[in-house]
Amino acid sequence: MLRDKFMEGFGTLVRSELSVLFRRRRTWAMLATIACIPIFLAIAVQLSGSTIPPGEGPPFLDRVSQNGLFVGFTAMILAIPLFLPLTIGVVAGDTIAGEANTGTLRYLLIAPVSRARLLVIKFIGASAFAIAATATLMITGIIVGLILFPVGPVTLLSGDVISIPAALLRIALVAGYVTISLMGLSAVGLFISTLTVIPVGAMAATVVVSTVSQILATLPQLEIIHPYLLTFNWLGFADLLRAPMDFHSMAINTIVQIAYIAIFGSAAYSRFTTKDILS
Repeated sequence: MLRDKFMEGFGTLVRSELSVLFRRRRTWAMLATIACIPIFLAIAVQLSGSTIPPGEGPPFLDRVSQNGLFVGFTAMILAIPLFLPLTIGVVAGDTIAGEANTGTLRYLLIAPVSRARLLVIKFIGASAFAIAATATLMITGIIVGLILFPVGPVTLLSGDVISIPAALLRIALVAGYVTISLMGLSAVGLFISTLTVIPVGAMAATVVVSTVSQILATLPQLEIIHPYLLTFNWLGFADLLRAPMDFHSMAINTIVQIAYIAIFGSAAYSRFTTKDILS
């Protein structure tokens, strides 16, 4: 009985958090911006009027005009370094700092809601946005690809040809892979958000963490730490586009992201549970 009441109360709080998040104009503006990435990419390729030589531009770009299903893959590669981390930084950085800045954090804790439960709810909200962002990008890519380019069986990186339903499954897996990647960044943003009452500062710091990690991953002198960097495995989903699918990179990336969630989630809990809430 107590467990049922706890889960019911927790579920109500989660629904409330998601409702607030997805009623904000800012959220829909960011999702609309993400949707523009595959649209502009597809239009640019269509207007170019010529076949792009292999190796020119981002991976898969030369295949977009041949098969519209590659719009989503190419757009994802373009969005991962900056656009997706930027939107995650905005949402995750605002989780606690935003509530403190507007003066609502104190009232949330009086509700009563334990600080640990509030952190979990905020992380779930940031993760839900990550799911929405990757799904928006991929679904928009599929739709615009269907409109502007021929769509048929997909030739994988390994040279094998798979059916459209099988390709859609790979698209879903890639979206899931990227979502998992962004959840680690969400945990970092959640922790940073507990350190300040200025949301913009927390947002910027979260994006800086992502950028610095990507820069460090390009330095061969720091090769020893590359596997432990937050962003190092973000583009490993290419292994899902081979036959048979290789889930090794996905497993490694998942482990790394879980480690970041555990470390920065614990740090956020430690900071938040000892913090005086005055605003």
